Amino acid sequence: MALSRSARPSAPGGLITAVEPGSLAAEIGLEPGDRLLSINGHPLRDVIDVQFYGAEEWLALRVERNGRRFTVEIGRDYDETLGLAFAHPTFDVDIRRCANNCLFCFVKQNAPGMRRALYVKDDDYRYSFLSGHFVTLTNLTADDWARLAEQRLGPLYVSVHATDPALRRRILGRRDAPDVLAQLRRLAELGIAVHSQVVLIPGLNDGPRLEQTLADLTALYGQPVESVGIVPLGLTRYHPGPLRTYTAEEARAVLDQLEPWRRQSRARWGRPFVYPSDEWYLVAGREVPPAAEYDGFPQLENGVGMVRQLLDEWAEMQRDGEPPRAAGSATLVCGTLIAPLLGRIVGEMAAWSGADLRLVPIVNRFFGAVTTVSGLLTGQDVVDALQGRALGERVILPRAMFTGRYGAGATPPGYTLDDLSLDDLAARLGRPVEMAGSLAELMDRLNAPSAGGRS
Repeated sequence: MALSRSARPSAPGGLITAVEPGSLAAEIGLEPGDRLLSINGHPLRDVIDVQFYGAEEWLALRVERNGRRFTVEIGRDYDETLGLAFAHPTFDVDIRRCANNCLFCFVKQNAPGMRRALYVKDDDYRYSFLSGHFVTLTNLTADDWARLAEQRLGPLYVSVHATDPALRRRILGRRDAPDVLAQLRRLAELGIAVHSQVVLIPGLNDGPRLEQTLADLTALYGQPVESVGIVPLGLTRYHPGPLRTYTAEEARAVLDQLEPWRRQSRARWGRPFVYPSDEWYLVAGREVPPAAEYDGFPQLENGVGMVRQLLDEWAEMQRDGEPPRAAGSATLVCGTLIAPLLGRIVGEMAAWSGADLRLVPIVNRFFGAVTTVSGLLTGQDVVDALQGRALGERVILPRAMFTGRYGAGATPPGYTLDDLSLDDLAARLGRPVEMAGSLAELMDRLNAPSAGGRS
């Protein structure tokens, strides 16, 4: 997974960028630009240390301001936090790099000439704890294990892929990768929960190998494994080697293989435990399960349950009363994978609301037609597909298309993967361009005055 990158810190501790009004930090006079060095004598490596050591009843904070160091002390109630924001979540290094050479690594499949952050491969257990990033655990040191034991950082999100050590080493491209089952048992001893994933590769870790992996992970149910997400590999036209995606028939076979495991888990524990990602159902042409089958959506950001939430959101909007009369017109876009389902919803929404809506599925030319998800569409592909069309009053794009810029001059999400802003797109298309991340947000856009090129 690529993570946005900032410069390596040049000084210890964390650079404070904001102080919450009325917070403990404001009370003791901390300011943006100060550097928080330690709490109660503990040097700070990241925001996790700030949270952990900042939970004591009495705090002694070592601070650096304009080259001068000083200590301030304050007591805290159990529900109070310091109220600080930092320039970066990790203070020692920006992010720990991945040393694996995975067969399907998406970062290696990026196009040339993109922004630097998109080529950063991360494998940092701290971001697994903070943000739900999947990590392989192959780079954990003795100090890392000691910290996990002390701070009980969980849940963690672990890329398993296969429990057979030799097969997993082949997939990861790393001969010295440790036995993941032994690592999972060690996490269980520490009381740290794990959400796991298996990225399936046709002919490699599916079929009987997947059966072995599921048996091994099921044996660790709750100790520490809380869920197993099954995800097909993602490819671009830049992928090396003979890898391929799953066909519709193969996707149906995978779902059929997983269903007995899900039934068994429901019978034993009241929850499926094994969760196929939405892509399997879309490729197979099958309905996604009801919301109850997702048990609180523990792997939503891994593409498990997003379609169900979309369908339920649409059903709820229709149940909740009279539709808002949206008299405007707009063009919506999406990737080719979700297009049949979303096209049906958009047609129903147009009839329900009175809005003039048209959906344009975009073939991904930048990464190749094999890349079908909306979140990997680029601005130029959108422009190329929409130019010359009747677009209506505005164009509304998936929020998942947009990320932020980081480091010096950081911005909130607002740039496509090929570095086009909403204003850039609006200028090229001659229409206001906005983004929406849900059907409710889409309706808000349709019922509001045009925001030009802004979100």
